[in-house]
Amino acid sequence: MTVEDPVTGSLNASLGQWLLRTGRAEAPYVAAQGTVIGRAGRVRVSTDDEGDVWVGGDVITCVTGQAEL
Repeated sequence: MTVEDPVTGSLNASLGQWLLRTGRAEAPYVAAQGTVIGRAGRVRVSTDDEGDVWVGGDVITCVTGQAEL
């Protein structure tokens, strides 16, 4: 059984842009997601010299494979 990933990078990237632009957060910061469902999802949100937002963290590979075209 595969359970849903508790962290969404695209959400944290867009939310990070808003939080940083409005002064509600300062980079770098760590975002926690999935806590309510008992998951300890964490991502690091940072910016580069141009102000672009970057989201990163550790991963656990649950499924691997290939697609035949």
